[in-house]
Amino acid sequence: MLQKFDDGLSDMRAGIGMWRVWVALAGEDISDQHRRTTLGPLWLLINYLAFAGTFVFVFRHGDSGATNYAAYVAIGLFVWFYLMETVNQGVSLFLREESFIKGTTLPLSVYIMRLATQVTIRAIYAFAGCLAILLVSGVDLSPAWGWSALGIIVIVVTTPAVIILCAFLGAYLPDSQFIVSNLMRLGMFLTPVFWMYEGAGGVRGAFYFWNPFTYFLEIVRAPILTGEVPICALALCLGIGLAAWVLALILFAWFRRDVVFVL
Repeated sequence: MLQKFDDGLSDMRAGIGMWRVWVALAGEDISDQHRRTTLGPLWLLINYLAFAGTFVFVFRHGDSGATNYAAYVAIGLFVWFYLMETVNQGVSLFLREESFIKGTTLPLSVYIMRLATQVTIRAIYAFAGCLAILLVSGVDLSPAWGWSALGIIVIVVTTPAVIILCAFLGAYLPDSQFIVSNLMRLGMFLTPVFWMYEGAGGVRGAFYFWNPFTYFLEIVRAPILTGEVPICALALCLGIGLAAWVLALILFAWFRRDVVFVL
């Protein structure tokens, strides 16, 4: 067990050391996805703005109690799209990279970091749109935004661990990619992305308090909208991130060499 764990850590160190490879591959992925389009990756920004604008227009009347509903939705969608893409793309990662995994000797962690970087690059375009909405909607820049930046860092650092967990799930249970994608679509409506919890309890309260995604949204959204530091939510997210990394490293060490045989 200790030898497997050491081999897994060696793979991670080797993969992280090849950062030029996975950064270049991630950039190439983004370019290839928009190669024949006129606007290129700017479509990522346009898609985000279209979603945010639609949600604000359609649902604003139902949540008029929000101090700044446009900003509330903008931040919620920005974080949710990042989380959703990480999970959905992570489940199918090893299946998509089957030919490379079987045909090359690259560390398995290279593919994990490649996807993490790709998701982050795509999120940068959404962040530009989110920032524009915040400024247009009149949100004031304050020192509390630094806590939101910390929240984003927590999410980004947790991303590779989530990808590892999802990738092994998808490799060993291929049907899980369809199950997970449907659950994430449903999860968007069960998470306070565009609706607000007003302390009424009931079903909405259960979805708010027992949904771990809620707290990842709050560590980014609360400091910007209210200026408050969500200490409890931040501590919970740090705990979830640490647990995800521990479990991910165990799975990575134990099953890393067997992935090629199940693809």
